[in-house]
Amino acid sequence: MITTAEASSAIRAAIPAFPDELVSVDNAVGRILRQTVVAERDQPPFDRVMMDGIALRFDDFQGGTRRFPIQATQSAGDQQLTLESGNCIEIMTGASLPHGADCIVPVERIGVTNDVAEIDAAYAAEARKFIHPRGSDHKQGTELLRPGKRVSPMDIAIINSCGLTDVTVSKAPSIRVISTGNELVPAGGPIEPHQIRMSNGPAVIAMLEQHGYHDSEHDHLIDEPALLKEKIGEHLDSADVLVLSGGVSMGKADFIPQVLEELGVKMVFHKISQRPGKPMWFGMGPKKQSVFALPGNPVSTLVCCRQYVLPALNAASGLPVPQPEFAALTQSFTFKSQLTCFLPVRLLSNTGGQVLAMPVYTNTSGDFAALSATDGYIELPLEGTTFPAGTAATLHRW
Repeated sequence: MITTAEASSAIRAAIPAFPDELVSVDNAVGRILRQTVVAERDQPPFDRVMMDGIALRFDDFQGGTRRFPIQATQSAGDQQLTLESGNCIEIMTGASLPHGADCIVPVERIGVTNDVAEIDAAYAAEARKFIHPRGSDHKQGTELLRPGKRVSPMDIAIINSCGLTDVTVSKAPSIRVISTGNELVPAGGPIEPHQIRMSNGPAVIAMLEQHGYHDSEHDHLIDEPALLKEKIGEHLDSADVLVLSGGVSMGKADFIPQVLEELGVKMVFHKISQRPGKPMWFGMGPKKQSVFALPGNPVSTLVCCRQYVLPALNAASGLPVPQPEFAALTQSFTFKSQLTCFLPVRLLSNTGGQVLAMPVYTNTSGDFAALSATDGYIELPLEGTTFPAGTAATLHRW
């Protein structure tokens, strides 16, 4: 049995990075960037006018001129005009500042009669006001996005502004989630008193989707060794990652470790010194497929998926390791087993803005309904048994 830290390290060392692929910008949202995106031009690429109104020379205004013949009109997208001294140019928001102009007077502060703009007597114009200077956001060649960034809708605007139609991202892994157990029955059909509804597989799929992994499918297999070997073998041939739920403990119907070994999946470890989720199994397939076999109890399944599967997928996709987050226990907690405790919590905050973790107790690791009231779980080290109120612990949000 290994520690939680050893398990995380072993998984990271075993899983190869997912390959790159070139995708259109339209399909890049949610993908992990594998290239640097640099500014095509200065932004803005010209002195950009920020108000509808007139553009003039500030020296003319300073000299006492308040009436300006309108020389021309320049809208956004029009070629840049050259202002003649003593005149003004009617200007629109987003237009480039005319040559020779350095002052914008908003349309609300002028009146126009016979193509002559007159500025309100009380208005105090300022040089360069309402002008967004060229390159003030960033200069040409500036690195705007770097590898390891999950592409957001805001990033799409940046990528398009840099003139790119395609970007290099991590190839999305194909994931197969496999629930095992004779007792499982999907929702929507009849159920016998001795059976239970299937919940782990759909919940794992949802967790993967929530974190940006959309190429995932679910399958349910009964505890029959020949069938398990056949079907898991098919999934190994078609997927990059397998996430199994159930069949990894010490019972007579826990066939998964044996079946995986027969399929050529090399075990990296089996059992972690933690609760919940102690029986977890991890191995690598003959074609470098990652195989996570999670305990079947629902709380164990979800904790192990969040603690090990998601960080492994993120690392293989090129996402940087996030900075650790901490929360303080709201009350004393005792855990006597010499295991790392993953304690579900609901998050609160005090007047100082500190993140507080209020324990939410589950009625054994099968009590998944209690997790609905939680925001994540805290990690309490195996070296301790009593953790006083105020103890700072590593926080893992769902």
